Parts: sequence; structure tokens; C-alpha cells
Amino acid sequence: MVPEQSSPPLIRLKGISKSFGQTQANADISLDIRAGRIKALLGENGAGKSTLMSILAGRFQPDRGDVQVRGRTTVFNSPKQAIEAGIGMVYQHFMLVEGMTVAENVVLGQEGRFWLKPKRIFQEVGRLAERYKLEVDPGARVSSLSMGEKQRVEILKLLFRESSILILDEPTTVLTPTEIEQLFQAMRHMSDSGKAIVFISHKLDEVMSVADEVAILRQGHIVDEMEISQVTSTRELALRMVGREIFLHPDKKPISTGRDVLRLQNVWHGPLQDISLRVKSGEINAVVGVAGNGQKPLVEIISGQTPPKQGLITILDKPWKDFYRSSKWLEDFCYIPEDRLGLATCPALDLGDNFLLTTREHFSRGPWLDKKKARAAASDLFKTFNVRFTSLKAKAGELSGGNLQKLVLARELYRRPKLILAEQPSQGLDIAATEEIWNYLLQARGKAGILLITSDLNEALSLADWITVIYRGRIMDTFPAADQEKVSSIGPLMAGLKD
Repeated sequence: MVPEQSSPPLIRLKGISKSFGQTQANADISLDIRAGRIKALLGENGAGKSTLMSILAGRFQPDRGDVQVRGRTTVFNSPKQAIEAGIGMVYQHFMLVEGMTVAENVVLGQEGRFWLKPKRIFQEVGRLAERYKLEVDPGARVSSLSMGEKQRVEILKLLFRESSILILDEPTTVLTPTEIEQLFQAMRHMSDSGKAIVFISHKLDEVMSVADEVAILRQGHIVDEMEISQVTSTRELALRMVGREIFLHPDKKPISTGRDVLRLQNVWHGPLQDISLRVKSGEINAVVGVAGNGQKPLVEIISGQTPPKQGLITILDKPWKDFYRSSKWLEDFCYIPEDRLGLATCPALDLGDNFLLTTREHFSRGPWLDKKKARAAASDLFKTFNVRFTSLKAKAGELSGGNLQKLVLARELYRRPKLILAEQPSQGLDIAATEEIWNYLLQARGKAGILLITSDLNEALSLADWITVIYRGRIMDTFPAADQEKVSSIGPLMAGLKD
């Protein structure tokens, strides 16, 4: 347990409980958040982390329990009230006005501050950025910034409001390795100046690197709380969090490769410039880069959502147009989208109907659909893929992120694809779900070629046979994942630096 501190906490959560229908997200949680400390909040998907922090940030109210701010019991009816109390949250999806400057975004919404002279605003924001090591040009347009710089603007917005408690929700997801270290340096400066920071992350090595203490949630309960100095390894953290051994070093056995299942030659499309890459059957080619560098247009043209403007794309030996005129449901191409709740599934439909979204043809005879056979197949398949569900009649939107992703993967692999496009397959997932997803992809590699789009370098290096680095729509380099010298250059390549 975290030892008692002499000074009172900035925030004390006492007996917090919150339910949504029959699902209890938080159960009698008590937690202290102290000035000058970085507290990591860990837990599997669905453990209750986001709900707890949303209560603290004023988005939800607890069913039971108290939120105490500096010793006083407080009720937040809105995020605005939480911000006024000094509590701010940086979400994974930034809320910035792209056409405005950094300084204008920082002061936006501040009574009496937006109409100050631009020079004075720039000076104030510049001093704040320098103080907390959040390097960004106050006069730059937000639309011109990298993802890391945009994140710094979100943090500066809270610091400008003199927030004393900052909640960072999976902040490293969109960052390069260099930007991650810059963020950690800024977090240390903020905590040294007396700020309290809550760091939500699934990346245990990052928790070990930057946190002072850690609290672990499991099924809505706090099951462990300790100083990070008391933790011996990420392996121990994983065991405490999941309750079993986790091995995020899958056995990537070498297998023989076959024909090209995907080939792009000199493709131009929107931000994509002269893109050439290939994927062979039996291998995984991981495209890595910070979000917003052309990955989305690349996914859209390969998945058939939009035709390429220029260049040649060959899928399973067919030109792009011919392939999408005659694509089949079986032994063909499958796409695992990043947006698992909006694009990969229909959250309002039940699990059985979600299974049929891409497999319907197999259970149809003319105009007739054998729904009973389909549901029996879905039930058996979901159990094989360890999807935790109470009934096929449950809505997809009720599943945790990890279970929803396993459902999508189970459904698509049921089709025995020859080419798989997997977009950010473990993003936002806990370590246990990530382990399962990685193993399923490696198993699929035995009969398919996989193009993996990921911003997680650990994922790329754990799964891929080839690494392709993309920056501002251009391929910076492609090399074997086993080439350690090349691997060491990934960070600079993701930032656009090339020898």
C-alpha cells in the first residue's frame, strides 16, 4: 500500500460507486491524489478507470460516495465546475481550433483574456511553455503542428487555467519516442512545481519510467496501490493487474513466404506521395508513424473506400478496380478498422447480427438466411476467441474494447482471408487483450499476408517481419524488423529525419 503522507491530499475520493444499468463500473473506490506526485492508474479494459476519472472531471456524478477537493466535499455538475476547482483532463482526441494559433487556443474561453493584445498573449503563453518544458511556438497555427505539439497545447490550456490536478488519458498513443520522453520530462517539471498528475496508461514500461505511485483497478475495485519503488518489474505489474502471467513477447516463428498479396507502385492520393510497398503471403509488413502522416488515406484506398488518384495497386493478383468489382466473402481480403465501435461493428445490434455483417453470404441460400445456424457458429467462434459475453442478444456497444476487438478479429478470420489490413489493432487495449490479439494475428500470418498500420513501435517490432516508416505521406524507409541498426533509426525517421 502507498504509505501515509504528512500533507493532506488535493483530492480524496471516498466510497465512489457508479453503475450503468446492470453494469457496475466503480464499486466503493477510495483514492488519494497528492500534490507533487504522478499517480498511474492501471487496469484492464472495462476495469472502471475512465468512469472514475470522468467523475473527477465532472462528466459523471457518482451514485454513492464523495469527492473531496482540498478537504471540502464537492459536487461537480459539469466539466466547467471541475475546471474551476483546478481539475483538468487531457483526452486522447484533442479539442483544438485548427485555424487559430497556439496562443489563441490556450486563452480561448478565458473571460477577459482572449481580447488581450496578441503580443502579450504570445508572451504569456511562451513563458508558460518554457517554464514547464512544453516547447511549442505560441504564434504557430495549430493545423501546422505535429500530434505531440498539439498535445502540449492541450496541457498548456489547463496550466493557463492554473489547474492543480491534471488527468492524462493514454497520452503517449500518438507520440514518437522522442515526444514521449519530452512529455515525461514535462510531467516531471509539473509535479516538481506542485501539480498532481494522474497518468492513465496500458504501457507498463512507461508507468515504471515516470510514475511515483500506482493504483490498480480490477472489475471496478481498487485491488492494489503502491509506491512504484516497491514494484520490481513490468512483469509484476502485469501479474497484479490481470492476475496471471502475461508475455508480450510472442513467439514469431519464421515461416516461408509466398506470392505478393498486395503491391502498391508509385501511388499518389491526397497527402500520399509516390508510395510503393508490398506484402507477401506469410509475412507482416508494419507501417509505423505518428498519426496523421498519411495512414488514413492509405487505409482508405487499400480497403476500397476510395480509388487511388495515380499509380498501380494490385490485390491478390488483380488490379484495384478488378478486385473490388469481384471481391468475395471467403479466402479474400479482410479489413480490421481502427474504429472498432463505429466502423467495424454496429453498437446497437446484437452480437449475432454483428457476426453476420461480413459473413452473411455463407449462411444465405437465395433470399433465405439461416440465422439459427449463424448464431450457433458465432457462439462457438466467440468462445474459441475468448470473447466474454453473457448472450448473443447482448448489444455490441456493451462489450469492453478488448472483447469487441476479439469479436471483430474472430469474425474476419472466420472468412479465411489471404490479405489482412489491420489498423491499430491493439490501440486502447489492456495488456491481456493485447497479448491475445497479437497471438491471433501471428496465427493468421501462417495463411495470409498482413499489412499492419500502427503507431505502437513495440507492437510493430513484436509482430512484423518488415518495417515501413511513413512521414507526411512519404515512405521514409522499409527494412527487415531484424535489422537492429535500422530499427534504431525509427524514431528519427518518424520525425522526418533521414541521413
